[in-house]
Amino acid sequence: MVKQERAARTRDTLIRSAAEVFDREGFSAASLTSISSRAGVSNGALHFHFASKAALVDVVEEEALTRLLAVTNSALPPGTSHVQLLVDVTHALTDALRGDVVLRVGFALSGKASRQCRLDLRDRWRCWAEETLKQAEFAGELRRGTGVQDVVTAVVAATIGFEVLGVRESAWLSTSTVTRFWRLLLPTLVPAASLAGIEAGGTRDPWTAV
Repeated sequence: MVKQERAARTRDTLIRSAAEVFDREGFSAASLTSISSRAGVSNGALHFHFASKAALVDVVEEEALTRLLAVTNSALPPGTSHVQLLVDVTHALTDALRGDVVLRVGFALSGKASRQCRLDLRDRWRCWAEETLKQAEFAGELRRGTGVQDVVTAVVAATIGFEVLGVRESAWLSTSTVTRFWRLLLPTLVPAASLAGIEAGGTRDPWTAV
């Protein structure tokens, strides 16, 4: 049992170290030697867990998806609108992207044109936002004439834009940036009578990295 726990810890350390090296050096330039060195293990220990850099990339992507699902797979709290849930989860996602290198690298992998995307976290995010907005429409929370697909386009384009820009400047992934975005969008999204009941700054505590 102790040996299994040690192996699991080593594997987790390698995943995080790989994400940190990918984040710093890029996928093409990153070497297994750099990753094992950052993790504090030998190359042999790395190869025991992962046969190649491609296999390690795949596992980083899988772990990033797990973390994305941890952000999005939450039940609608009693008394909370679907629109407020979307606002809250957008805040949680950008906070997680700022603080969790594994999730951030997973999203970056989805944008690599040179690589066949296996999981596509960006598309998973789009699907979740679309489904939430459809539920908001069904519940009568949206302004009359509001096109769900138009809103999905705006939300996904903005959040993915924040993700990309946040690589160089973390302020793009800040609470204030996301709050300003929602203050701009919400008046076009919900009826005027409902606007005061939506918190553009979110209603939840910041997301904590796994």
